[in-house]
Amino acid sequence: MELLKRLSEAPGVPGREEAIRALVREALEGHVDEFEVDRLGNIIAHKRGVGPKVVVAAHMDEIGFLVSHVDEETGYLRIEPVGGFDARTLIASRVMVHTQSGPLLGLIGTKPVHILTEEERKKEIRIQDLFVDVGLPGKEVKERVRVGDPVTLYQTFAEVGELVSGKALDDRVGVFVGVEALRRLGSHRADIYFVGTVQEEVGLRGARTSAFQIAPEIGVALDVTLACDMPGVQPHEQVTKLGKGVAIKVKDAASISHPGLVQFLRKLAEEKSIPYQLEILPRGGTDAGAIQLAREGAAVVTLSVPTRYVHTVVEAAHKKDIEAAISLLVAFLERCHEADLRL
Repeated sequence: MELLKRLSEAPGVPGREEAIRALVREALEGHVDEFEVDRLGNIIAHKRGVGPKVVVAAHMDEIGFLVSHVDEETGYLRIEPVGGFDARTLIASRVMVHTQSGPLLGLIGTKPVHILTEEERKKEIRIQDLFVDVGLPGKEVKERVRVGDPVTLYQTFAEVGELVSGKALDDRVGVFVGVEALRRLGSHRADIYFVGTVQEEVGLRGARTSAFQIAPEIGVALDVTLACDMPGVQPHEQVTKLGKGVAIKVKDAASISHPGLVQFLRKLAEEKSIPYQLEILPRGGTDAGAIQLAREGAAVVTLSVPTRYVHTVVEAAHKKDIEAAISLLVAFLERCHEADLRL
C-alpha cells in the first residue's frame, strides 16, 4: 500500500495534478511502451496491442481550493473551492497552502461557539465564510502567498482495521488500481491506453479531450462509489457495501454502462471467484460519461471501489475491494477482445 499512501498524501487539485502525474510515470516506468502528456495535463501510458483499442481512465485530481484573497493586515486567506464540498466537514481542518516558495500549513478557523449569537448558531455554514490561518504576520503572508495558489486538505494516510483511510482516495485509489493492473498484466491482445485524467472534479474535462484523441472502442473508468453501509441509512439507499467486492456500475448520472460489458465483467468475476456487487448511483458520475461521447462513441463501463465518507479527509475503502478491483481489471484487459459489444 506504499504507492497508494504516496498517491493519497500528494497534492493535486484540478488543474494542478503534476505531483500525481510524476508518481504515475515513476510507477509505470518499464511496464508500458510509451508515455505522453497532453496539453491539458493528462498522462497517457500506452501498452501496445493489436486491438480492440481500450482506454482505462482514473482521475488524478482531488477536491480542493485556490487562494482567492490575501488580507495584507491579518494574513488570513480566503479560498475558492474547486470541486464539491460539504462545508460542515471543513470546520477545524488543517490544510496545506502550496506556494512557489514551499508549502505552508494552515488552519480553517471559525468564531468560537462561546461568542456566537443565537442567530449565528442557526446559520448554515458556507465555504465563503471560512478563512485559512497560516500563523504568520500579514506582510510575510502577502510576500509568500499569491492568489491562485492551490490549497489541499491535510491528512496522513492510515490503515484502520481492514480499511485504508485518507484524503483523496477519490480517486487516487482508482489510479492505484489502474497502475497495479498494468504492472500485473499478462498476455493481451487489446491496445491499451491508461490515462491519468485531469479536472474530473470540475466536469470530466481531461477524459473528454484524451478520449477524443485516442478514439477508443472500449472505455473503462476507475473511480470510487458511495458505500453508505452505516447507521441511519436504509438498505435500499446504501448503493454499495464495504468488503463485498468491486462494484460493476450499471448506471450513474453521467453514463449508462454498456450491457455487454457489464455482463462480460460479471461472467469474468464469477469464473475467477472475484467478489463483486452491482452499482446504481443516483447522483454523480465518472470519466465514463465523457469517454462514452468521444467521436462516434465508445462502449463504456465503470469499475468502482466502494468508499465510505466520500469527499472528506477520512475517505475509507476496504483492502479486499481494492484487490478485487485490480484482479477484475487484469482479467478484463487480458480477455476484453472476447466481449460482445453488439446491442
